[in-house]
Parts: sequence; structure tokens; C-alpha cells
Amino acid sequence: MSRNSNKKAISFLKGMIIFLIGIVVGLLLLTAILNIGDKKEATSDHTINNIDQVESDVANRTTEATQQITTEAYSEQPATEAPAATPDDAAAPVDQNADPDVEAILDKMSLHEKVCQLFVVTPEALTGYAQVTEFGDTSKQSFDQYPVGGIAYFSQNLESNEQTKAMLTGIQNYAKEKSGFPILLTVDEEGGTVARCAEKLNVPKIESMYNYKDQGTEKAYENSSTIAKYLKDLGFNMDCAPVADTWSNPSNTVIGKRAYSDNYQQTAELVGSAVKGYEDNGIISCLKHFPGHGNTAEDSHTSTATTDKSIDQLRTEEYLPFQSGINSGCDVVMVGHITVTSISNDPATVSKDIVTGELRGKLGFNGVVITDALNMGAIANKYSSSGELAIKCIEAGDDMLLMINDFKSAEAAVEEAVKNGTISEERINESVRRILKLKLSMK
Repeated sequence: MSRNSNKKAISFLKGMIIFLIGIVVGLLLLTAILNIGDKKEATSDHTINNIDQVESDVANRTTEATQQITTEAYSEQPATEAPAATPDDAAAPVDQNADPDVEAILDKMSLHEKVCQLFVVTPEALTGYAQVTEFGDTSKQSFDQYPVGGIAYFSQNLESNEQTKAMLTGIQNYAKEKSGFPILLTVDEEGGTVARCAEKLNVPKIESMYNYKDQGTEKAYENSSTIAKYLKDLGFNMDCAPVADTWSNPSNTVIGKRAYSDNYQQTAELVGSAVKGYEDNGIISCLKHFPGHGNTAEDSHTSTATTDKSIDQLRTEEYLPFQSGINSGCDVVMVGHITVTSISNDPATVSKDIVTGELRGKLGFNGVVITDALNMGAIANKYSSSGELAIKCIEAGDDMLLMINDFKSAEAAVEEAVKNGTISEERINESVRRILKLKLSMK
């Protein structure tokens, strides 16, 4: 036999010895682990120590003839722990606070129906007509196509008490019949200079609360109760009021006497009572315009409105009335198009830091967040399309989008964003749950 052949034979023998040693070591380790596993009282540390001992025993049993080969060819690998078994009940966490009625409705809704719930539009935007004063076949067909979450009415839609009742009753009954739950029918009825119903209909005329501010909380409750009663009688179920801004900047003309006071603490006290007046009389109230529009000099209807207040200042001043209203049971907060330069360069409406961080995180608000009208100059001019703006609002944490310029294209864009993964369907569900919870709770 040649020298090369001898070398090959020796190499083959070494390989076989290493292979056999590996099998022996593996079998011994497996036996030791199984024996240890049978001892229920053994701890993890004890198990590891036993494995180490077995490895030591195996090494000692290795003959001197093969020890050198083993040293050269075998490197000891650290033991790894098997993953712990997952209990059956831990597979999917259950939301103990979930409303079964809400979940039952949500489970049956299509993505299109869910997304439509996020929009509050005018009857004109829904139907395509220039002016709507009744609920007829076109309104029915439009609602069938776009079952929106709410409709906002203005003085042009109101001709008489009887006409208003018939129009609102028509859409409400149809919405309940089609979906099984109410639609939000809302109006701006603050009293004073902003009172769409009082402008046109036979209802009590209430002056701006600012004129009554020194009459205290009982007067605030009385005024909001009066407004709530005639709104409910007409068929409305939500009022975009009270104004929770404090008129702290005398140069501010967009808020002015629409505010309840020019003193933060007094505003907070009066707003809290006003919320109770609305809620006690069956009308959903809506605090506006978070984080506070009373300190700005500009009008957000036409241009960018800013405040340079720090977060600490906001929390000890502007936020007080909003916190009071939330504590009094307000279910809806409207976010304004105010840019808080100390927090974000974007208007509050599309700022996650403000909507999710401040309103939900710091003030603890768990209800429905609605935007101010998205056709206003301070926000509409910043985005190339209604679809882009709608997506930004949802990403910020808003639940309902009020009066966006082209709501049908916006609705389609949101649906597409869900389908392509830009927005998760669970994010949509999160808002729809809040909306449905509010609707099912209405008296």
C-alpha cells in the first residue's frame, strides 16, 4: 500500500472515530436531559448544571487513543433552551372593555361603510345639489352610495320649523333603517352671532354667553339647556358647541364674544356647566377649537392661525376649559386649524403630537375627535388633494372629518390607503368604534 493510501486510511479512520464519538455524546446528552426533565422539582439553573456534568462525564470516558483527535475536531456548542409553550388563552388578547353591540355592527360593515362613517358632510356635498331643503329620492340614493357618519346643516337648509323637522326626520329614519344605527345631524348653534337655527326659525334667541358670563354657571347651564331643547325638537342630535376658547387676545376677531369669557378659569367653569346643559337634554356637545383659538390674531377660515405659547402655558391656560368640558361628560372635541409653533409646524388638525399626544394623552380624552371644517383656508390650501388631507388627518388621530372639499375622492383615497397598507384597517376600526359607541349611547 502506498504512503498516500495510508494517509487516506488514517484520515478515514479519524473521521469515523469523530463521527462515532459525536453519536455517543449526543445520545448521552439526550438521555441526561430526558431524565432531568422527569424531575418536576428541578429548576432551570439546576438543569443547566446537570447538562454541564454530563458533558464532563462524557469527556472523561473518552479513551486516550482518541482524545487528541477529539480535541482537534470537536468544539463544544453551548446548550440552547427550547421556547416556552404559549398558553391557549394568551394567543389573542381580549379587550375586556369592548362593547359587544359595537363589535357586532363593526363585524358586518364593509371597508367602504367604515370609511364613510368618518365623514361629516353638508347635504349639498352628499347629493351634488346647490341647495337642499328636503330629504327625497336623490338624498336616499346618495346615502345608499355613501352612508356618511354625519350631516352638517346651515341656515340655507332651514326654511321653517316644520320643513326642518320633516327633512331631519326623513334622513334619520332612513339611516336607521339602512344601517341599524343613527346618523349624526349637527349644526353650529352657539347662541349670539353663530346660531343657524335662530337666524331662520321660530326658536328662542340666546345671546352670546360672553354677555352673561358674570351670571355664573347656572346661567350657562340654562342657556345651553334652552338651545338643546329646541335643537332636539327640530331633529338634531349634536351641536357644534360650546366654544371652549378663551378670548385672551383682544385683537382676535374670529372668536371674540363667541368665547364664554376672557378669563381661563371662568371659561372653564362656564363651559363645564354648558356641557351638562346640552347632555342632560339629549344633545351631544362638541368642545371647540382645541388646542384653543382665542389667543391667535389670524382667522383660520382664510389663513394660517398660529400661537407661540409653550406646552406648559397651554396646559395651565388654554386647556382648562377643554379639560372641564371633558370632565363634565362631553363626547366630542373639535380640533382647530391652529399651528402651535412650540409643538409642531403643522396645524393641530393634522398634528399627531397635538391630537394623539396632547388631547388624548395629556387630557385623557377617549371620545370622538372631529376636525374643524376642512375646506377652510388654514388647512385646505396646504395639500394638493382632499385625499392627501384626509389621510393626514386619520394618521394624526382624528376620527371624523368635517366638510372636506371633495369628500367622495377623499373617501376613495382613504379606502385605497387601507388596501395598499398606508393606513391599517384596525386604525379605521378604532375610529369607527368610537363613532358607533357614541351613536348607540344617544338618548
